[in-house]
Amino acid sequence: MLHNPNIPEAIRAVAMDGTQLRYALMELSATLPDVIALGRGDPDLPTPRHIITAAQAAIRNQQTAPTPVAGMPELREAVTDKLRRENGLPVTSENVIVTTGGQEGLFLVMQTLLDPGDEILVPDPRYTSYDDAILSAGGTMVMVTTDHEDAFNLRPEAVEAAITPRSKALLIVTPSNPTGGIVTEERLRAIAEIAARHNLIVISDEIYEKFVYAPWHHFSIGSLPGMAERTITLNGFSKTYSMTGLRVGYAAAPINVIQAMARVKAATTGPAATVSQHAALAALTGPVEPLEEFRRIYAERRRVMMDGLTAMGLDYSEPRGAFFLWTDSSPTGIHATELSYLLLKEGRVLIFPGTGFGDKWDGYLRISLLQSTDKIREALDRMRPIIGRYRAM
Repeated sequence: MLHNPNIPEAIRAVAMDGTQLRYALMELSATLPDVIALGRGDPDLPTPRHIITAAQAAIRNQQTAPTPVAGMPELREAVTDKLRRENGLPVTSENVIVTTGGQEGLFLVMQTLLDPGDEILVPDPRYTSYDDAILSAGGTMVMVTTDHEDAFNLRPEAVEAAITPRSKALLIVTPSNPTGGIVTEERLRAIAEIAARHNLIVISDEIYEKFVYAPWHHFSIGSLPGMAERTITLNGFSKTYSMTGLRVGYAAAPINVIQAMARVKAATTGPAATVSQHAALAALTGPVEPLEEFRRIYAERRRVMMDGLTAMGLDYSEPRGAFFLWTDSSPTGIHATELSYLLLKEGRVLIFPGTGFGDKWDGYLRISLLQSTDKIREALDRMRPIIGRYRAM
């Protein structure tokens, strides 16, 4: 052990309580038999066959040398085509960098943009890896609270009220982890006007864009007039194509930002794994039927979970996107952290409490849809007597 490591405060701040809490629950679940995991966000559906085949072919063909640090040219072109066609972003391949997963993209953005003391507006509740990325870059988070009554939709007036002279950027997450909320097109247009008026950079995390439930739809703020030059769009392949372990994401941004991100990436991880990039290219250019089937399955699981929670007397924010239900645990009369431990120890169901997504959210549980419909029904059966016992007290 180094007795005087002088670890910078920004890096010491990365060990966030929310992350530690989630890991503590996962470690406990590993010691128990027959646990149904409704906590983690890794898709359980199999990676589509054409993606596996492309990765295998890359290995067989000895396509294992590193690519340019910003990614394979043909993958950058495919991402560019997707962003122009589906999202309406006015980009070229020079505006795109391929990252080692979406999380690296987030860290690269923060390291590139933030100086110590710069403020970034962050929607709350949130996935606490955002905290890690911002704090490790020396930034300061300013929370913009969303609420249940508004389906956790980011309110333009709340954004503007949070702006100070130190504000540099605004983070938008749509659809949201953990709430399943989306930021509607109407509000994104209003937020874009605010960002332009206050000269804010917008970081738009759209990793769950493919999982939006009717009648809602996804909209990219970077497609609005004048927003391309101030917007960084983050996305990836892990959630959409059920390929989380292959670690491929991407960012689209002004060319000077992409060049700066590439310099940081070259000094840290280097390019994303070549085999994984070939798999990602197949994901973008291959058949769409597997993705359509994923959406059908998640929609059915969502229906089953909502029906089950309603029958238990628990309120939740109906998810408009992603694959989580942000569920109000207050009818039980106990804190969500305690309830999550009870559900795990007594019911063998792993669910994360809201405090894993922000200090003020101990009245909520984040329940994922990443188990089969039969497993979800079994989990609901296990939860029912525990919830009922505390609701009756």
